Amino acid sequence: MAKQLPDVGSGGAVPPPRRSRIVLAEITRQDTRAERTRAELAQQTQVGEALVRGLVRAQLALALRLSLVVAIGLGGLPWLFAIAPSLGRTTVAGVNLPWLLLGVASFPFLIAVGWAYVRLAERNEQDFTDLVQRPER
Repeated sequence: MAKQLPDVGSGGAVPPPRRSRIVLAEITRQDTRAERTRAELAQQTQVGEALVRGLVRAQLALALRLSLVVAIGLGGLPWLFAIAPSLGRTTVAGVNLPWLLLGVASFPFLIAVGWAYVRLAERNEQDFTDLVQRPER
């Protein structure tokens, strides 16, 4: 079947042809700071290594600080009972206080320290990610 064209002379309007955009080549955009930083991390350049070293150093410092909190918190209990022997002989609900502190209270303490470590370590990683992905100013 042949397609009939509208009669231009009789007042019928011909619709304009539909436009389409043709892209012949991708326009290269300027390399942003974040892309350069990601490339340096991927290629393990000196800058990338320094950034990763900073993250590892921050994570290590966090681990050492929280290890010190655990060492003082749990390791200080025997010193406390040695300094105050009457405190070591105290009983709560028929159980000696040292047993309650070391056998029962230490677990919530360790869980709280572990939760704090995970939260702070994720914050360090998020700060690192924000630094890497920060746009150039």
